[in-house]
Amino acid sequence: MNCPKCSSEKKLKSGFAKGRQRYKCKDCGYNYTVELKPATKPDSIKKQALRLYLEGSGFRSIGRLLGVSSVSALNRIRKFGKETRELNLESKKAETVEVDEMHSYTGSKKTVVGYGLPLREREKSSLILSSETEAVKRPESFGTK
Repeated sequence: MNCPKCSSEKKLKSGFAKGRQRYKCKDCGYNYTVELKPATKPDSIKKQALRLYLEGSGFRSIGRLLGVSSVSALNRIRKFGKETRELNLESKKAETVEVDEMHSYTGSKKTVVGYGLPLREREKSSLILSSETEAVKRPESFGTK
């Protein structure tokens, strides 16, 4: 750790400032403290916090499992949420979506219910899917060999 003013390595201890050691440069007389960089966790732990949250774990249990405070886990999850929200705002909205040949049977399988156009977006992200019911007559030989 060198003097930030003259880059000299010659220094004297000169008390404490806000709980950190203070130094005085022998060459220029400048008083300074050494900045401690905050320890950051690797990205793998941050991603693990998100996985645990999505699996239903609470913030306290996430903090306990990963060795961080519950507040740090909460802040990390919130940051992921903000990043995701920004990505969603950038995505393009579809004006029309077509679902082709999606069928399901109701009751005794004599009536086929098919779903198709139109799938429309109304106001804020509420979608309406219209359905049409059509009776389909099958040939007598259908399903027999």
